[in-house]
Amino acid sequence: MSRIGLAIVGLGKIARDQHLPSLRASPDFELIAVASPHSRLEGVPNYPDLATLLKAIPTLPAVSLCTTPQVRFQTARLALEQGCHVLLEKPPGMTTTEVQVLEALARSKGVTLYASWHSRHANGVEPARAWLEGRQVRRVRVVWKEDVRIWHPGQTWIWKAGGLGVFDPGINALSILSRILPGDLVLNSAELYFPRNCETPIAAELQLTSTAGAAVRMELDFLHTGTAHWNIEVDTDAGELRLVNGGSELQLDGRVVETPRGTEYARVYEQFGQLVRERRIDVDLAPFRLVADAFLCGRRVEVAPFVE
Repeated sequence: MSRIGLAIVGLGKIARDQHLPSLRASPDFELIAVASPHSRLEGVPNYPDLATLLKAIPTLPAVSLCTTPQVRFQTARLALEQGCHVLLEKPPGMTTTEVQVLEALARSKGVTLYASWHSRHANGVEPARAWLEGRQVRRVRVVWKEDVRIWHPGQTWIWKAGGLGVFDPGINALSILSRILPGDLVLNSAELYFPRNCETPIAAELQLTSTAGAAVRMELDFLHTGTAHWNIEVDTDAGELRLVNGGSELQLDGRVVETPRGTEYARVYEQFGQLVRERRIDVDLAPFRLVADAFLCGRRVEVAPFVE
């Protein structure tokens, strides 16, 4: 089967760190162009934006949108109108309504729209989901802490409205939780810590419950120095499950469990390839809705200005 031609739109850090290596190794896709206003990639045609790219390649089969969320809606809409299959980096948009509009448009055009959640493809996530199925989950604790100055250096968009702030990494934890836990998650309360010079929070504490009866506590921090912590602890009637380092490692009662090997973004493109071949849509907004709920009902706490 021939590989599917694909263009990357937005050649920033995540595209260079994750998308490009995965595409080079992908049996499903061939990178044929890049659209980015400030970056270029050697070896393929480069364009300043998607509109210019589509004039040059009007039959472009697929795009991966790695732009900032603030501009993703119009770009995705243009691609779908042109008949392209579209992969959305997380978060899938700036608002839930934007993504719902895109989903309806994709259905009307008969093309694929994939709202990807890369952390759901970590090695331990699916084994954790299988182990938790049928077990009673009592309590869950999430500690998701990293240094924004290391992981998002100079990326001012993350502090502007729609950039999510600490929920840019925090939504990864929510994507895992909403995949592995029995029942649906409901936000009970949130405290959001906003630097005086930012429009998005730099830390957050969330209390949630699942409809299956579990209590969930989340601690998010974007100013954590030293080793990053991306851990989920799940207390059940059959022992403790831990997902460590963003879900890459699974532990049961302290014992490391062997899991399938692979990388998150290799699985993202494997899933996208299958969706494109079957012309299906995969848009799960559960993690995004929980973030929106936190902004809706969270108590705002003002803290010191953020300094890069």
